[in-house]
Amino acid sequence: MNKPRWFLYTVITVLAWGLWGALIDTPAKAGFPETLGYIVWALTMIPPCLVALALVGWKVETDARSILYGGLAGFLGAGGQLILFKVLRLAPAYLVFPFVALSPLVTIVLAFIVSRERASLKGWIGIALALVAGILLAYTPPEGRAGAGLLWVGLALLVFLAWGFQGFVISHGNKSMRAESIFFYMTVTGLLLIPVAWFMTDFRQPIHWGFRGPWLAALIQVLNAVGALLLVYAFRYGRAIIVSPLINAGAPVVTILISLVLYRTMPLAIQGVGMAVAILATVLMALEEEVEAPAQG
Repeated sequence: MNKPRWFLYTVITVLAWGLWGALIDTPAKAGFPETLGYIVWALTMIPPCLVALALVGWKVETDARSILYGGLAGFLGAGGQLILFKVLRLAPAYLVFPFVALSPLVTIVLAFIVSRERASLKGWIGIALALVAGILLAYTPPEGRAGAGLLWVGLALLVFLAWGFQGFVISHGNKSMRAESIFFYMTVTGLLLIPVAWFMTDFRQPIHWGFRGPWLAALIQVLNAVGALLLVYAFRYGRAIIVSPLINAGAPVVTILISLVLYRTMPLAIQGVGMAVAILATVLMALEEEVEAPAQG
């Protein structure tokens, strides 16, 4: 495993998604709905996709397995995002996000069982701490709004499974196809779901079409798109059991720190604990050495 390469891609992904997380609410607060923000994000996936394809001579694998892995990775990620919009209309964020933050657990279990990925004791401690940190960092104060029965639980479970399975699919797909091909199919599937996001948008509400709407959203969503590409590369060169929880715990820390600087928003005590746990987990996983998978019999 080329540690400097996977770690570099992981760190840049954490920084990109952390900055994206700190800024993403700006267009929504200006009156540009999140569902339209999804459409902008899908379009911003195109430039990094073109760059990635140019690096490999515009070659895209078109065999059935590659289409399956790439299509699954795209639909699971983008579809999970669209379902999340619905969940957040039914239940408060303080219930939803800590639940969804456990999605790397799915990636880790599948990578352990199917891909036979392993870690040292130090690595497993870091993984466990990262999962705990993800839950703590995802917590938001109650808003006095309860979840709508059990429907939100079922939908949140779908997001949890979709994003967790996506991480495994990207990692496992990288073993038999180019990372650039995976990202190409992720881009295509994201674009295919644009009509769904458009249909989900409530056009009865005032929508801001000026700079602070779609144009600012595009500048911010580029960070998300670039992070998605680098995520695929991180899974290409690193183990899913390390990369997934590391990014899941690291990006919120960056978001909180940037929000503190830009908006003077102090983190909650529970988030402060989560930051400390995430930093400890990052150190442990950064020091993790490669552990060979047992030979298949």
